[in-house]
Amino acid sequence: MKPAAIETFFATLKAANPMPVTELEYTSVFELLAAVLLSAQATDVGVNKATRRLFPVANTPHKILALGLEGLESHIKTIGLFRSKAKHLMATCRILVEQHGGRVPRTREALEALPGVGRKTANVVLNVAFGEPTMAVDTHIFRVGNRTGLAPGKTPLAVEQQLLKRIPPAYLVDAHHWLILHGRYVCQARKPLCHQCAVAHTCDFQPKTRA
Repeated sequence: MKPAAIETFFATLKAANPMPVTELEYTSVFELLAAVLLSAQATDVGVNKATRRLFPVANTPHKILALGLEGLESHIKTIGLFRSKAKHLMATCRILVEQHGGRVPRTREALEALPGVGRKTANVVLNVAFGEPTMAVDTHIFRVGNRTGLAPGKTPLAVEQQLLKRIPPAYLVDAHHWLILHGRYVCQARKPLCHQCAVAHTCDFQPKTRA
């Protein structure tokens, strides 16, 4: 995808959705961190169902710790891998309380030091909570980056680095949301909906047909 096409690609997505937001439900930075930690190999819909039960009861590191491991598991047991995620979230809450005064840190290094928090999760928190121009490459963004020619790469990190290099600065903060939503609802894995794609004319993917 050439630079002029990239500009058109994001201008079109922005025109359709000027203020994109995550589909995870949260009301604080900690709730966002917890939701993203729970979302690995799970859908946002499934995570939201669980956090609607959890957050009214425990939505701070102190309250999660007070809930205890079994109590936490009972609230999130509908999510895949809930036992390991519960252990990670409990350990993360302990570190937040003991080392960060119960607050979510703002640096990548401190975030990635939390159990269950990898580069992708850290990027989501930095972008969504703190407005930093990071790119959390999930399966949707990895697919869109490669399929469209926007950011070809063999690994999520390679795609991330390409995206940060190629996306015009004016679109960078919101690009993560646009790409996820595009991959989730239009540029789908098995059968991309090219016939209803607003940015098909900018895309390198072939063959594509229009209805």
